[in-house]
Amino acid sequence: MERVVKHEWDQFQKTDNEGGRAACQGNWPTFHQMRLSQFATWPVPLLESYADDLDEADKIGRNLITEKYGRMMISTWPEEYHTNIEPYIPARSAERKAAQEKVIAQQVAWADDFRGRYPKLGREMRVLRTAEDTHENTSFETYLRGELGTYSDKTFGLYQDFIASLAAAKRNLTEETIRNTVLLGGFKSLDDAEALQ
Repeated sequence: MERVVKHEWDQFQKTDNEGGRAACQGNWPTFHQMRLSQFATWPVPLLESYADDLDEADKIGRNLITEKYGRMMISTWPEEYHTNIEPYIPARSAERKAAQEKVIAQQVAWADDFRGRYPKLGREMRVLRTAEDTHENTSFETYLRGELGTYSDKTFGLYQDFIASLAAAKRNLTEETIRNTVLLGGFKSLDDAEALQ
């Protein structure tokens, strides 16, 4: 997990942002907490496959973090995306996009459920749906679409299986990820964090 977070951070440092470096590019503690919270939920084979994706990206001159943010712009800056980003990133097949949308729908449903049960913590999250995107604010749905689009077919297949296994077990990935976030932040539990918001 730590190796993957550090590798992402290294790629994030090489990500150009219009208007100069973003403030979050200098905030390792928050980046580490957020990304570790996510990766702590992943099974080892999925982590290993994504680590391989990052290594392969370095070898061939891709930056998966830059690409993730670029893919999000299909919603937030569509003209810029179609002109200056889409021609330079790997295209995804209609089948792959359809499979991603099923995963995204499940994760948006989990996030919506979590917000209903933990409204104060929910208010600290991104807006939920692509329909809420603006130039300044990117939704959870759009962010996830950008991230999934960077995964290799192998990694995406493992991720798809991971999401299906959680759904079958009636587990909520948003809840598990945010639980990790608040525990890393020094709270005793989700309920404790909610009460202290």
